[in-house]
Amino acid sequence: MDKLLIRGGRRLAGELTIAGAKNAALPELCASLLTAEPTILRNVPKLQDVATTLKLLRHLGVQVERTEADPHTVTLDASHISSTKAPYELVKTMRASILVLGPLLARFGTATVSLPGGCAIGSRPVDQHIKGLQAMGAEIVVEHGYIEAKAPLNAQGQRRLRGARITTDMVTVTGTENLMMAAVLAEGETVLENAAQEPEIPDLAELLIAMGARIEGHGTHRIVIQGVDRLHAPAGGHRIIPDRIETGTFLCAVAAAGGDVVLRQAQARHLDAVIDKLREAGVTITTGDDWIRVQAERRPTAVSFRTSEYPAFPTDMQAQFMAVNCVAEGAAKISETIFENRFMHVNELIRLGAKIEVDGHSAMVTGVERLSGATVMATDLRASASLVIAGLVADGTTTVDRIYHLDRGYDRMEAKLRSIGADIERVSERASA
Repeated sequence: MDKLLIRGGRRLAGELTIAGAKNAALPELCASLLTAEPTILRNVPKLQDVATTLKLLRHLGVQVERTEADPHTVTLDASHISSTKAPYELVKTMRASILVLGPLLARFGTATVSLPGGCAIGSRPVDQHIKGLQAMGAEIVVEHGYIEAKAPLNAQGQRRLRGARITTDMVTVTGTENLMMAAVLAEGETVLENAAQEPEIPDLAELLIAMGARIEGHGTHRIVIQGVDRLHAPAGGHRIIPDRIETGTFLCAVAAAGGDVVLRQAQARHLDAVIDKLREAGVTITTGDDWIRVQAERRPTAVSFRTSEYPAFPTDMQAQFMAVNCVAEGAAKISETIFENRFMHVNELIRLGAKIEVDGHSAMVTGVERLSGATVMATDLRASASLVIAGLVADGTTTVDRIYHLDRGYDRMEAKLRSIGADIERVSERASA
């Protein structure tokens, strides 16, 4: 098992390029199931979650082409699907695997998908996905750990979902994506109320529109979809948007460690809430159409924030910003409203010398001048990023264990940090022994 060794205390300077968005890539890879024509996706990040999704799609019969010469371009051909069952062995490690449910049911009229696994940050129930598909006429049974779904028969004897008005009980990103993909091939009009507005939603919608779907309102709380009979390949392929969470993570790294870094292929408009808080902390941030420059010349000021649905402060940036507050001047309160178990990184940050007190869904962080290197263990994807940031500013050596969590969502993080001056290396258990 790999781990990271970080020798802290270095300022960061230079340029790096932001990868494609993980949370856009996963649903867009699954969207290839909606057409019999080859789908070309560009700017696909090299991540463990992407590899898991491609393995699942191959199991279903999708032909996947991804070359070493151009690993960020993926061609997917779902013209000869051999199975509509996503087994537990391929789904258990990643909750996003549920995203094959909507496309399979929409195009083939049937789907059997294992209840998903993933991070331990809290319950992320799929009941909203099921509720929405049932509103579209699907017969769904959940038993033996599987969701078994069938679309209703229409007048022609075909299994086709029917358009419906769907209001989810909560804002759900994967639920919005699943139901939107299901609706594009349904008969009639589907209206999704209380839809998620994250940038990954309109990016998926733009891909589907390029494939022939009829969608309006994406990026708002109300999405209207007119079903069509079939979809085709997107002309010229589709380029995935930059990863806003990777972008925010590097912004926080510079804010904590100090320095002057330019992030290329980054979209500042997707990170307004995070950038506002960093500026409040005393960080200088300038932006262009596809770049962000971050300058941190002094110790940051502690900033309070509350996570919520987009466009508010994202839960996926809570741990990283907490790491900044750990070394900031003053004290700040962090309130987590999305996931109930998303303070598991707190005990590991305390091992590094942070002063944090947790009370229910809130944490009070009192900044200290210095953290102290130690061995820490990653508990989930974003928690691992917070420990890396803390290690960058800690005295001595910090060892971050269980970084397979990190590899799920960051494309070569240690290499990118090293390119801007961090003293960081990846080692294997065997090498460290």
